[in-house]
Amino acid sequence: MQDDNSRNTIIFLVCALALFIVYQMFVIEPASKRRQADLARQAPAAAAASATPGLAAPQVPVAVTRQAAVAASPRVPIATPALRGSLSLKGARIDDLYLVQYRQAVDKNSPPVELLRPEGTKFAWFADIGWTGANVPGLPGADTIWTLSEGSTLAPGKPVTLTYASGQGLTFARRISVDDQFMFTLTDTVANASGQPITLAPYGSVQRQAVPADLGTNQIVHEGAVGWLGDKLRQVKYKKWAKDGGGPAYPSTGGWVGITDKYWLTALIPSQTERLQGQFRQTQAPGGVDIFDANFVGQARAIPSGSQVTETTHFLAGAKRVPLLREYQAQLGVERLDWAVDWGNFWFLTRPIFSFLAYIFSHVGNFGIAILLLTVAVRLIFFPLANKQYESLTKMKKVQPQMEELRKKHKEDPAKQQQELLALYQREKVNPLAGCLPLLLQIPVFYALYKVLTVTIEMRHAPFMGWIQDLSARDPTTIWTLFGLIPWNPATAPLIGNFLDGPLHLGVLPLLYGVTMWLTTSMSPPAPDPIQQKIFQFMPLMFTFIMAPFAVGLLIYWTWSNVLTILQQYVIMRRFKVDNPIDQIIARLSGKPKATE
Repeated sequence: MQDDNSRNTIIFLVCALALFIVYQMFVIEPASKRRQADLARQAPAAAAASATPGLAAPQVPVAVTRQAAVAASPRVPIATPALRGSLSLKGARIDDLYLVQYRQAVDKNSPPVELLRPEGTKFAWFADIGWTGANVPGLPGADTIWTLSEGSTLAPGKPVTLTYASGQGLTFARRISVDDQFMFTLTDTVANASGQPITLAPYGSVQRQAVPADLGTNQIVHEGAVGWLGDKLRQVKYKKWAKDGGGPAYPSTGGWVGITDKYWLTALIPSQTERLQGQFRQTQAPGGVDIFDANFVGQARAIPSGSQVTETTHFLAGAKRVPLLREYQAQLGVERLDWAVDWGNFWFLTRPIFSFLAYIFSHVGNFGIAILLLTVAVRLIFFPLANKQYESLTKMKKVQPQMEELRKKHKEDPAKQQQELLALYQREKVNPLAGCLPLLLQIPVFYALYKVLTVTIEMRHAPFMGWIQDLSARDPTTIWTLFGLIPWNPATAPLIGNFLDGPLHLGVLPLLYGVTMWLTTSMSPPAPDPIQQKIFQFMPLMFTFIMAPFAVGLLIYWTWSNVLTILQQYVIMRRFKVDNPIDQIIARLSGKPKATE
């Protein structure tokens, strides 16, 4: 019977692997190629439509290149230690921005991260700020050309002023300044000389016109709409945003609203005394392009003829560095801006864990070493609970032979078997459930630590040592190149390239993780059922492949945590004189028989 179970298990695993390979080759890969071909066909078609006289151009002409869109309107350069780009005099938009302190890849020659891009390009992302009002002629819009009246280049300490006269008695002025990081300050003034009172309300909008397919798919990290409105954090992922069309308007006094990716944030921060309505909207342009709009509309105010009003709005566009977000919170008096970082449901754990990790990093200067030291600190905090858990597991392993004898002896009488097992537990002072509670208490902390290592930008492109130059990426080594000894890219292999570079990409750290997991599993008492035993024996191999694509920083944490677990278990097992796999390995390598206790 046991042989049949083993054979069935092997057959199941082989069939599952074969189905996975077939599905990847004949479903996933062809679908991906079709999507790429569709995008390639759509681009020239849209370009032709926009250039043909008499044919209405699409609202979002995705064929326009970034360079063409930037050149299509007069611009004011932006140059700061952290940002490079320009703002458009057409619509007075901030729509062209690069983060010069962050690169797209680890290579020092890699181009900087692109954050904002003009409307009309693929995946456009920009900020639009101004005034809105019913039956007010002459309001500037997206096609309005503003005049640069003061300044030449927007830089820290060098603001620029834009003006626009409507010709109907309304004059608009916008003073824009920027700090040495990621914060823009826009001071808008409207003067009414029309001879009639008008009513206007300030508004701000951050808009994305379609997003890359891989955004919003990560279940660990929030990507999409985000804001603090009505004294509550509001979040909508891209997928739900596109499906539901956004959500209701949230009344709020102050707050902020924007769009976030894993590491980057664009957020509008109105006056914190402004009564406003914040909303996440979604519409579709011709061609099925989703337009995501995070906006606010302030309170309407009457402007008598001969008077003027001024409104100040801040616009944050940059990296989600927690210390900087907290600094802006204090400066502007805005609430929970650092909650743009997705702390998750266990925020009460992830926030202090991050603060402690940042503290360690500030002293050691290496984020990989900081992860190792943080893991040690967490293990020390849980040392008493973990010790109790491992003692319970060790006692269970020690009485395992006696348990097996009782199961065989009372195989036909389950009630008697259970009675004898309970008597054995009582006699040997073993509590099978003693190890569960400590484990359950540690799970939220381990998840919170995993969350911190996933969402924080500090790990992005952060080197550790040796071949590990980016803690946020997977291990670059692979068994298929003998860990870098063979100058060959496995992805180029015919038919199986995607597998070798995908699910079968096993580097040094994933293999080390698998070995440490195998040791921790071997040190635990075996499951009573033979099938369960085989499943548990297979788990280290399965998790090696599961963890292989994960960021190196996470693998360092899990592998180092497993090593500390193994050391703790080993000491306890030696104290209770219980066989363990480490002593067995040492005995085999030394050629000496293991001494019997």
